[in-house]
Amino acid sequence: MLNCCFTGLRPQKLNFKEDSERYNIIMSKCEKYIIQLIKRYNVTNFTSGMALGWDIWCAEEILKLRDIYSNISLECAIPCSEQDKYWSESDKRRYAEILLKADKVIRLQEKYTSDCMIKRNRYMVDKCLYVLALWDRQNGGTANTIKYALEKERRIIIINPVTIKVSANKK
Repeated sequence: MLNCCFTGLRPQKLNFKEDSERYNIIMSKCEKYIIQLIKRYNVTNFTSGMALGWDIWCAEEILKLRDIYSNISLECAIPCSEQDKYWSESDKRRYAEILLKADKVIRLQEKYTSDCMIKRNRYMVDKCLYVLALWDRQNGGTANTIKYALEKERRIIIINPVTIKVSANKK
């Protein structure tokens, strides 16, 4: 079973909202590359870290595509049980709905610690061959995850949210 994980920016680091044309274009590209991973590379398992923004959007995309591609599955890798503790009520409901529909939910630890997100990101990269990222080259958790994925020689597809251009490493 081939795996792909998602890593990307949180909404506060993006220059668009979910109801924007830019969001629609980016998610159209996301869908295109997920379908390509399924059809061309036989990827069947997709893992989301379930953070706000890209992770949630990709998880919802997999759930939508699962109706068409019945062989694919969604794993939610939760860094800690308190991940959604400070989220809005609507974000908590959205999160809970995805977890209910996921094929597998892994909680890496109960309590929040300063490194639980890093552990979650490494867990996802360690079990995948492909990474689909939304990243504009700014420093942070996404940059660190991509750096780790490069060290692990993963195949990475990056959608830049500013230019909406797609790049991939040569592996």
